[in-house]
Amino acid sequence: MGMPVITPGNGTREQAITDLIESVALQEAALSHILNAEGEKIQAVVAMENVTPEELLMVNQSVENMTNTIARLEILLQSKLELFDFNNSPIISSTSQAYSSIIT
Repeated sequence: MGMPVITPGNGTREQAITDLIESVALQEAALSHILNAEGEKIQAVVAMENVTPEELLMVNQSVENMTNTIARLEILLQSKLELFDFNNSPIISSTSQAYSSIIT
């Protein structure tokens, strides 16, 4: 997966909202890859022969630290989205309507 390219907007509020949502979505995707790697790390260690309880605890602590860090990053991402009042935004309501029509 290459580096995503976000082109600068034209300065409108709608473009700023779109750019913000896009940046949060890209960060969420990156965090999901990290969480997946942490799960694979646990699976690899558990599958090892002769793994000691101390090693399991060390890996568990490492994964717990990473998960806690990701949880804090999720709070920051949420605060980015809360910068805008999405309930009164025409772009969001039209996007929500389009999404609703797709899933129903």
